[in-house]
Amino acid sequence: MRTDSSSTKPGATTAGRLSAALLFLSLGVTSAWSQGWSQWGGPHRNFMSDAKGLAASWPATGPRQLWSRDLGDGYAGIVVDGDRLVTMYRSGEQDIVVALDAQTGKTLWEHKTDAPYAPSMNMKPGPGPHATPLVVGGRLFTVGVTGKLHCLDGNSGAVLWSHDLWGKLGGTKLDRGYSSSPIAWKQTVILPVGGAGHGLVAFNQKDGSIAWAKHDFPSPYSSPILINVDGQDQLVMFMQQAIGGFDPDSGAELWRHSHPTQYGLNISTPVWGEGNLLFCSSAYDGGSRVLQLAQKSGKTEVKELWFSNRLRIHIGTAIRLGDHVYGSSGDFGPAFLTAVEIKTGKVAWQDRTFARANLLHADGKLIVLDEDGRLALATASPEGLKVHAKAELLRNNAWTAPTLVGDRLYVRDRKSIMALIVG
Repeated sequence: MRTDSSSTKPGATTAGRLSAALLFLSLGVTSAWSQGWSQWGGPHRNFMSDAKGLAASWPATGPRQLWSRDLGDGYAGIVVDGDRLVTMYRSGEQDIVVALDAQTGKTLWEHKTDAPYAPSMNMKPGPGPHATPLVVGGRLFTVGVTGKLHCLDGNSGAVLWSHDLWGKLGGTKLDRGYSSSPIAWKQTVILPVGGAGHGLVAFNQKDGSIAWAKHDFPSPYSSPILINVDGQDQLVMFMQQAIGGFDPDSGAELWRHSHPTQYGLNISTPVWGEGNLLFCSSAYDGGSRVLQLAQKSGKTEVKELWFSNRLRIHIGTAIRLGDHVYGSSGDFGPAFLTAVEIKTGKVAWQDRTFARANLLHADGKLIVLDEDGRLALATASPEGLKVHAKAELLRNNAWTAPTLVGDRLYVRDRKSIMALIVG
């Protein structure tokens, strides 16, 4: 699949292309295609982007719009692969993977899967798909709301292999639908399946064969992350009532720590950072806690530094900046954007400017998208939140975290998707 989508007119010289590139970079804006966003959470799976040259403010109408179009129901994130975007939506009883031209928003191809809801499912809070696609080496890995896993050719959308996680593999049927976004590790793709013997499963990317399958825990709603603890790579999974670390090569459990919540709804993605500190948070009386991990005598030691119910992240993202973590606290009541000291759990401040929101960080700024469709540019510090610009942008329920590649920001709600220029 193309990784360099820059285009030139016929007959353009190498010198001309170089001059144009140097001129563009001299403007202080990173090329829209200089970075990828190939998975849930972006390059580092933590909603932290390396993009530079973002605007200091926006007009009242919001950033300049490159394009917008109708899409359809669903909350899957948007991934960027070269000059195409990939996401998922639902129409009728089908889950649809769609590839769009990043410059125009036009459909390049679609792959449709029959996915009628199971009788036990309650999709009133919002239809799927929920899981964000994964792009690896020209392949797309997608999971629909009823647990249909597909590996697709990125250029055409053709099926390379597939698995029915809830059917043939007997995975956990979730009443709100499957939502865990797959993660790549070496030549495998790993995701929770749930059920006896396959709480976690690693599939070979090439042919879909199972590299390993282990554990008996039910499938969670959260997405796994990869961390390194004193030289050891670990896969962290926020399970329904606990958080734990696993060997991504074999699936062996390395440690586990209790984090109970009502209905098993641990949804948000944990945050790993300096000091070997792991932050996790959930709503439904789950609260937040920070664990300090360390290797000793070949084992991982886990020390809980603090627990607090003051920050309860429901479906949003959390961002760690320095010694503080920032997140939108609240489930179905008022939401407070909250700053918490990472080492102590002390609340630095709470702010009610936004409804329940997703956060993305780049170039020293927060991009905030709340569920009411309000998009904002802000700076967060231990002293408080400074909002530089905000605009009423989306009209429908906006639960999908934004995607940023260079100076292009991609956002969606339940009905539409749009591309914005934020450089």
